Amino acid sequence: MEKTDILISGGGIAGLTAAARLAADGWSIHLIEPSPPDPGVTTDLRTTAFLQPAVNTLTKAGVWDDMQNAAAPLRVMRIVDAGGAARAPRETADFLGTEAGHALFGWNVSNHHARAALLGVLKPDPKVTLHFGTRVVGYTGRLDGAILRLSNGSQVQARLAIGADGRDSPLREMAGIRARSWAYDQAALVFCVRMAQPHDDISTEIHRTGGPLTLVPMPDRDGVPHASIVWLSSRRRARELNALGDAELAMELTAETMGLHGPLEIVGPRAVWPMMSQVATRLTAQRLALVAEAAHVMPPIGAQGLNTSLSDIETLAKLIVDQPDPGDPTLLARYQTRQLPSIMAKVAGVDLLNRASMAEAQPLRDLRRAGLAMLSKTPLRKLAIRAGMGG
Repeated sequence: MEKTDILISGGGIAGLTAAARLAADGWSIHLIEPSPPDPGVTTDLRTTAFLQPAVNTLTKAGVWDDMQNAAAPLRVMRIVDAGGAARAPRETADFLGTEAGHALFGWNVSNHHARAALLGVLKPDPKVTLHFGTRVVGYTGRLDGAILRLSNGSQVQARLAIGADGRDSPLREMAGIRARSWAYDQAALVFCVRMAQPHDDISTEIHRTGGPLTLVPMPDRDGVPHASIVWLSSRRRARELNALGDAELAMELTAETMGLHGPLEIVGPRAVWPMMSQVATRLTAQRLALVAEAAHVMPPIGAQGLNTSLSDIETLAKLIVDQPDPGDPTLLARYQTRQLPSIMAKVAGVDLLNRASMAEAQPLRDLRRAGLAMLSKTPLRKLAIRAGMGG
């Protein structure tokens, strides 16, 4: 039986970040991921926006310098209310990272490059053992450590097991932890566009009916500005949009964005993701902690999802650093006490914002507009900025 300080189930961006962050503190790591190793060159241009607290975690993990080479700065978060029949802005509010004491809100990084940067740190690290093409098939929590059975027939004894294995987390289920979830009649259409006008490092979130439409800056490609699109709408509307050809979809997107960025051109593949929210009833079991989507799922509003995941990782890392036993039940109890209320508040807040963005009735749309105006022009402004950045 192999032994390690920490076993991480799940090798997505959150799981890889957890491995790099905890290995930087000196822990020995086994990372288990069912998918094969990184495929190398890809046409997938999808991105993740890392807000400033997440950037601090990635810096501690030793990967930020590499990630930043392929990142676009997010200087301004712009929210546009455009509810109603006319496709025209009714209220616009700009929020600057400098108002929260940072030069930027964060950076937008391609998922492919983020993954490559993380693997570039993990693969040569002698403290890290990567198991690709392998899954956790059994978990037993004991006083002296968790015993994890792997699909390749081997077993690993870990002083702490971390579930970072997604919203349908097998490890969460093995530990008997329930999750409360609810779905929306809503899906996100995700793709990238080439822009006729510079984005000026402004991330724009447009609220109409059905959900927000967000344009997040990407690094220029061949001197041409690009953006990542996350378009929330009803599931039926998302299917209809995805069925359009690139030229038709580009025309519809240009109209829906009210020409604020000029004509837009579709580049790269698309993906459609049904929307849901979910939160685990608890974050720990014996010798086990849940992070990322194993612990919480929320719609992609305000870049809260993965940034909350990295907050989970940072909270856990700080609690166990320099401790003799990372899976000590007292430490895990502190992790749950500190992180679960924050998770529940963020899931509830994003749920409320999403439902407001879906509003169709005119009085509700007018209330949303009034709320945005109040938020941008009162002392609540700085509180909203700090909350959005994870403060």
